[in-house]
Amino acid sequence: MKIKTNDQVKIIAGKDNGKAGKVLQVFKQQDRLSIEGLNLLVKHMRPRRSGEKGQRIEFPAPLNVSNVMLVCPKCGKPTRVSFELPKDETGKTHKVRACKRCKNLID
Repeated sequence: MKIKTNDQVKIIAGKDNGKAGKVLQVFKQQDRLSIEGLNLLVKHMRPRRSGEKGQRIEFPAPLNVSNVMLVCPKCGKPTRVSFELPKDETGKTHKVRACKRCKNLID
């Protein structure tokens, strides 16, 4: 998966289309992710004891990875992600994400 926790993403489809937020959780097996403050669902909780009031709990529901785009930290625009294999000081290569628009490394 090309999107990780704490990445800034923009929603490109669905009820929150055009909004941006930070990724809270990534569910790799289901290809879904949860975004802070977006795609909120309301769950009604029944009172546990007598005399207690019920509650409405809002929580960010997971949405499909195909409905979001990564926002590049350098250029600030939504972008596709490519992978590059740059060499470090020791001469070893490692896989790093890169922005398709500005060609800067993300990780």
